[in-house]
Amino acid sequence: MLYHDKLTRQELLKFFKTKSITLAGNRKLKIYGTLRCKSGKRMKRVNRVFFASKEEATRAGFKPCAHCLPSEYQKWKVKIISSLVE
Repeated sequence: MLYHDKLTRQELLKFFKTKSITLAGNRKLKIYGTLRCKSGKRMKRVNRVFFASKEEATRAGFKPCAHCLPSEYQKWKVKIISSLVE
């Protein structure tokens, strides 16, 4: 996990060009999504974190964004609900 407020503009551009980061998340809300998500673009820099993969975001305790990753969000939601029912 990379923190946006700890990266310089040049470092961030390097990560984008090499595609070492593919997802962004909100560290307060614990939600991750695509780099092009409208919701993600509105968040404050201090709250933004970057991930290389969905697995990394999930291991960090983040859930998928319902706007830009609807199918992953539905899978996450079903998993949470089924764990509560059991």
